[in-house]
Amino acid sequence: MSAIDFNKAAYFPLEGSYRETNNATRLGDLDPRMPISVTLLLRYEKDPGSYKVRAAIKTREQFAAQFHASEADIQLVEAFAGHFGLNIIEELPEQRLIHLQGTVDAFERAFRVQLSTCCNAEGIVFRGRIGNIHLPEQLLPVVEAVFGLDDRPAAAPKYRIAKKDGQFIAHSALPGSFYPNQLSDIYGFPKKGTGAGQSIAIIELGGGYRIEDINTYFKQLKLPIPKVVEVLVDGGANAPTTADSADAEVMLDIEVAAAIAPDAAIVVYFAPNTDKGFFNAIQTAIHDTTHNPTILSISWGASEKNWTEQSLKAFNEAFQAAAMLGVTVCAAAGDNGSADGEQDGKVHVDFPASSPFVLGCGGTTLTTKDKKVESEIVWHNIDGGATGGGVSEFFPKPNYQDPINVPVSLNNNFAGRGVPDIAANADPGTGYRVRVDGQDLVIGGTSAVAPLMAGLIARINEQKGKPVGFIHPKLYSAKSAYQYRDIVLGDNKTVTGAKGYVATPGWDACTGWGVLFALS
Repeated sequence: MSAIDFNKAAYFPLEGSYRETNNATRLGDLDPRMPISVTLLLRYEKDPGSYKVRAAIKTREQFAAQFHASEADIQLVEAFAGHFGLNIIEELPEQRLIHLQGTVDAFERAFRVQLSTCCNAEGIVFRGRIGNIHLPEQLLPVVEAVFGLDDRPAAAPKYRIAKKDGQFIAHSALPGSFYPNQLSDIYGFPKKGTGAGQSIAIIELGGGYRIEDINTYFKQLKLPIPKVVEVLVDGGANAPTTADSADAEVMLDIEVAAAIAPDAAIVVYFAPNTDKGFFNAIQTAIHDTTHNPTILSISWGASEKNWTEQSLKAFNEAFQAAAMLGVTVCAAAGDNGSADGEQDGKVHVDFPASSPFVLGCGGTTLTTKDKKVESEIVWHNIDGGATGGGVSEFFPKPNYQDPINVPVSLNNNFAGRGVPDIAANADPGTGYRVRVDGQDLVIGGTSAVAPLMAGLIARINEQKGKPVGFIHPKLYSAKSAYQYRDIVLGDNKTVTGAKGYVATPGWDACTGWGVLFALS
């Protein structure tokens, strides 16, 4: 490779890297000597874009041997980093990642950006940027995404704690709530199977768990105490504090998944709540050759409008890799209805649930009688809590959704990916009985549905003797092998003017196909 004079190189914007202010306020300049770390995602040497998703790639090692970054591209990035005084912390060719470290000044010069101290509407101070990232023309075809220059919060957990007059509601005070294993029986999950031999990966961007809570909870349920392992990514930590924090998300995820699949290994990947932390946690889980997850549960997300295009594309490529590896990815569809928490008068869907390679998990309100379903409708409370769902304005309608009538976007008529795919109980009023930081709480939200489905998939995997992986083509097939109960009542209209979606027979943009419970 001939040497490149980066001082004379022409610079151009990195496609999809443009950042908005998102109503953040610039507070001032950063110390130019402050050290920061950044992750670069490189292109595949052999592009799997047209590769059959369900091809016979049996191991992560086989995937890495076929799909990775090229040595030439890595050397080019090494030269670029060296020129600007950036240190290479780690190279992961099988994940196409290069982790860099350097000063604010060095990164500003290398990527032609201005980094500032900013503050968002919630009062969170972060390192921010506005506009595009720029790269020398020689690197433009090589680098797909740059994460970490901006470290604003990337996502929010999709849980809702049941409260009355601002106080937690105890299990006994909410008789319409459920332990997860009770839901397994009510929904008719496979009787045989405990998730043995399966590994469920859970992504957490904050909070933590206390092992004494896990021990107490599962002794109460008379279930085996699950094997929980933590993996720390990008400085993430298992850092429990109080029940009314992200601890509620962490414990909800662990306790629901493990109650449905008590013999599955539960691997929790803790990372900072930034686009870099989120992406690296997902990459770490998908390519983890130590724990070999077969299911990935994600209960954190944000409206598509809050992501850069480079992030949407990069995360989606990661989920495609998961599909190729036979990993089922389950993600919460959001808890704020058709608005997805935005106040712009438009409908929105939540990402990562909107990725075509992710099982988007919507929410219902469930009532039972004599341990059987009495009624189940779209979750939509008068306080605005409601299942997310709608039509992506970034991802086109995937081929597997051709057999169904996905409406075009109510904003711009874009023919996009319909969300969610399935649903289950998510109303905090009929929520999940869990234990968090020594307290017994009832928690709802679509956050609960993702680990519930992860536990179900673990059981199905065990029964079949192999991972079912990317289930969407079969789920949407005219002769689907999956069994689900349709939800036909309710809506998720939370946008001013009653914009949103209504439950209908068959698939709809509130609850998808309805409640998935078995594989024929």
